[in-house]
Amino acid sequence: MARDEKLKLPEVLAEIKMSRAAFYRLRTRGKAPKLIKLSNGQIRCRRSDLDAWWATHEIAA
Repeated sequence: MARDEKLKLPEVLAEIKMSRAAFYRLRTRGKAPKLIKLSNGQIRCRRSDLDAWWATHEIAA
């Protein structure tokens, strides 16, 4: 099984087309994708967590 890609926050923001401020508002409300905080303070998001987040926000056409 391939290792789960870890995305940097700017990559996540670009993919979901959201500003950093809007993302942190979502995070405060517990509505953002799961994040990993590294020991150096950097933030990452697993590809699988972002994909799962997208799936919960799909709207039936």
